[in-house]
Amino acid sequence: MDIKRALLVEHSKKQCSKIVRYIGSDPKRFAELMRLFLKGEYRITQRAAWPMSYSAINQPQLIRPFFSHLMNKLNKKGLHPAVARNTLRLLQDIEIPKRYHGKLMTICFDHIQSNTIPVAIKAFSITILYKLSKQYPDIAPELRLIIEERWSVETAAFRSRAKIILNGYSKSELTNNNSQLVL
Repeated sequence: MDIKRALLVEHSKKQCSKIVRYIGSDPKRFAELMRLFLKGEYRITQRAAWPMSYSAINQPQLIRPFFSHLMNKLNKKGLHPAVARNTLRLLQDIEIPKRYHGKLMTICFDHIQSNTIPVAIKAFSITILYKLSKQYPDIAPELRLIIEERWSVETAAFRSRAKIILNGYSKSELTNNNSQLVL
């Protein structure tokens, strides 16, 4: 399969699944997809994001050699929402190397505080922050505070994900200085 041609032929779930099946657990095929994702033209990058995320979720070992590139891509300004959404989708489902935790927390906190970031990106960011808060409990109160501040201006989808996440915490994890959770 010519992955680039497959990405250009059709942008659909069916085509995404075909590409994911073709890649399977083959590191060379995944490397080709990542090359298109990281260095391809705008439309190719956008379309490669979807099968890249599902391939990496299915075979997490494939993404390990590309983590640095993935984080650099995620940190770029003007990133197409599909690229950010699919990157964060996979990051919420895999183990993230410790050296990227700080950078990823910053990115995710920036996303959930933004007025312009699409809700799916915010939802994936909240989930990533929740998972990281199990290793870094000091971020849980900050996450709670941001969710409370954004509650009235966010969508129902944001509030739904936020509520699930907040319910996953014990009361003591969410408080500092005995503040009360108010939603």
